[in-house]
Amino acid sequence: MTSVPQGISQTGDKLLLTPGPLTTSKAVKAAMLHDWGSRDAVFLAANKDVLRRIAEIAERGESHVTVPVQGSGTFAVEAMITSFVPKSGKVLICINGAYGVRAKRIAEIAGRAVATLEFPEDTPVDPAALDAALAKDGAITHVFMVQCETTSGVLNPIDALAEIVAKRGRRTLIDAMSAFGALALSKACVYDALAASSNKNLEGVPGLGFVVCDKAALAQTKGNATTLVLDLHDQWQGFEKTGQWRFTPPIHTIMSLAKALDEHAAEGGVAGRGKRYAANCAVLVAGLRKLGFETLLPDALQAPIIVTVRMPADPKFRFQTFYDRLKDHGYVIYPGKLTVADSFRIGCIGRIDQDQMRGCLAAIAATLAEMGVASGAPARAAAAE
Repeated sequence: MTSVPQGISQTGDKLLLTPGPLTTSKAVKAAMLHDWGSRDAVFLAANKDVLRRIAEIAERGESHVTVPVQGSGTFAVEAMITSFVPKSGKVLICINGAYGVRAKRIAEIAGRAVATLEFPEDTPVDPAALDAALAKDGAITHVFMVQCETTSGVLNPIDALAEIVAKRGRRTLIDAMSAFGALALSKACVYDALAASSNKNLEGVPGLGFVVCDKAALAQTKGNATTLVLDLHDQWQGFEKTGQWRFTPPIHTIMSLAKALDEHAAEGGVAGRGKRYAANCAVLVAGLRKLGFETLLPDALQAPIIVTVRMPADPKFRFQTFYDRLKDHGYVIYPGKLTVADSFRIGCIGRIDQDQMRGCLAAIAATLAEMGVASGAPARAAAAE
């Protein structure tokens, strides 16, 4: 095997260049090496502080509160949709990737009336089209949108979309899973709820979803939920009354997230973390293009979270072989999830920097050479050469 820089984390693990779970710091991992009771005062104080700091990252002041949910980010999205959209309501789902499709399924299973506004996976949601859809259908009460659609890495214009929703007198629900903590929304952006999780840009471990909720809107959601465990109003009221979780919390995830939030603040918060990720993305995209690869998105639409890459046309290229050999070099990437093109994805987030992105590019170059692949160019680009 060609000698290349090995992708190794602080604890000797392979680097996860994925959209999450992702590579975490040694300190975040170490924070889980203890046991706490769910009613223990130390844990309860840490939990309260974590929820406060998440709300502070959202920069919504005292008007919003963080309501946590045990489980992955999808648990938080389902809790958000089924708690905020009443049984008599109708939700418009903006879809330009798999996570919009998933939200549609959640709403349908919950028995909510659903409309959709769909775009190709490489195209942002169009504000004008949203405005027209709302003007046409007065029954729509809520609009669901994804800030950064992880399927492709496209960044949707949430500020502009939410402004239209507000002007039309409807309510906004945001899936900020791959954006929260690194990509800021305008302080003027109005939303009822925003869902995210511990294991994305906050660089914690999986197990905690959360929804940043407008308190006034949350107070109106009593009785909406379709499940006990995902009832955000009931969860919120439980914390307000007792400061405790209704059911067993993901204690170790929360304690490690407390450390991850310390690191997030030390890096400069949202701006600092976003700056590092943007630098990682720039290095990655430039290096891939030098190897002949074509990214799905133009730079103007590319969020610095995950990069979708078109499959090379070279007949010697086999993705599973490529994936396995990169893993041998210490870099774990992600399969594609597109319907518009064969692709794979490489994440720019987690406890990684530009040097490690360069190491990944060196490993990619070495792997292509080992496979006998002359260029990473896709079919369209290869035909033009």
